[in-house]
Amino acid sequence: MRNGTPGFQSERLVEARDSRGLTQVALADLINRTSSSISRWESGNQSPEPEALETLARALNLPISFFLRPKLQHGDNPMFFRSMASTTQALRRRTCGRLHWAEEIALTLQEWLDLPAVNVPRLDVVDYREIREADIERMATECRRAWGLGSGPISDVLLVMENAGICVVKEEVGSAAMDGLSHWSDADHRPYVLIAADKDTCARSRLDAAHELGHLVLHARVKEKTLADAAAFKEVERQAFLFAGAFLLPGETFAAEVWSPTLNGFLPLKERWKVSLGAMIKRCRTLSMINDEYEQRLWKHYSSRGWRKAEPLDDIMPVEVPRLLSRSVRLLIDEGIRTREQLLDDLRLPAADVESLCGLPRGFMTSSGGDLVTLPRIKERQPPAGETAPESATLIPFRGRRN
Repeated sequence: MRNGTPGFQSERLVEARDSRGLTQVALADLINRTSSSISRWESGNQSPEPEALETLARALNLPISFFLRPKLQHGDNPMFFRSMASTTQALRRRTCGRLHWAEEIALTLQEWLDLPAVNVPRLDVVDYREIREADIERMATECRRAWGLGSGPISDVLLVMENAGICVVKEEVGSAAMDGLSHWSDADHRPYVLIAADKDTCARSRLDAAHELGHLVLHARVKEKTLADAAAFKEVERQAFLFAGAFLLPGETFAAEVWSPTLNGFLPLKERWKVSLGAMIKRCRTLSMINDEYEQRLWKHYSSRGWRKAEPLDDIMPVEVPRLLSRSVRLLIDEGIRTREQLLDDLRLPAADVESLCGLPRGFMTSSGGDLVTLPRIKERQPPAGETAPESATLIPFRGRRN
């Protein structure tokens, strides 16, 4: 490369453009250059001169140091997408880039912190066609056993996954067609999951998380090229859905609580199990509690009530949020191990991206101190007639205990 910036990493430009959801043409328009220039920089045949790199960094809202850092090798393990058929290549590249950035954040945090050890059972099968429904039920039970969950409802699916060493990210991806994706990283041999928050309800989020867990458990050894075949992808997705149902609704326990496999009968169970009515219908069919004809009747009644858009209780059940990355960042800052500015330098990402990927409040990484909280005060009362006012008390300040 000549007449360029020494140390420029062409792969970083590709990653940055994908993560921002830009085409080469769109990026070229933003910086008033030709798309062929972008192509040459991304291919590594040429690097941008320092002035052009500064313009690129501003357009992509990234520090210049980001483009000088060698790209992390995430490995060739497949990325499992929900709704792959209905999502665009650009959207898949963008969410892949976002999850890879989360991996880099987690790796940086692990320089100072020990994240929970990975404890995720995996099915030792390379060919998805060898996976039987009995295997899926067994692996769902194995996860519950390994994590001490028993056979009842799971109070917080995301917390359970994070305690098992899975790094979970939840953020809006800009499309209702994308539900989530998952990936085993070769960088730290840790599984990563991104859950889309665009259509965020408690039951949907839990099902999406359990679905991605199914891929991590059942399909860890499946090859990327397998997913290019439409029929294979459909079957892999079906298996992940079956795992989600078995994990969230264990057969023996759930079946014993279904006093009537009707929509009205499912309603009381939704708040207890935090699973959608639609998922319960599918689970009942998997467990042979209902036949195909009866299932279709349930779906017709389900649609006639308008529940495909929103189910009862969706607006009142609290949505689960990831905690691992957020608490890790807060711990480093609270304990004085790293300042906000030092962490941003370490991560080489803008504050807004770190906050979004780590589930931190907007502005957290750029604030200079703790949040200001206005505490309530006792009202001043006038003494009754004939009485003197008591002497005023003095409030003694004290330091808050660190969590």
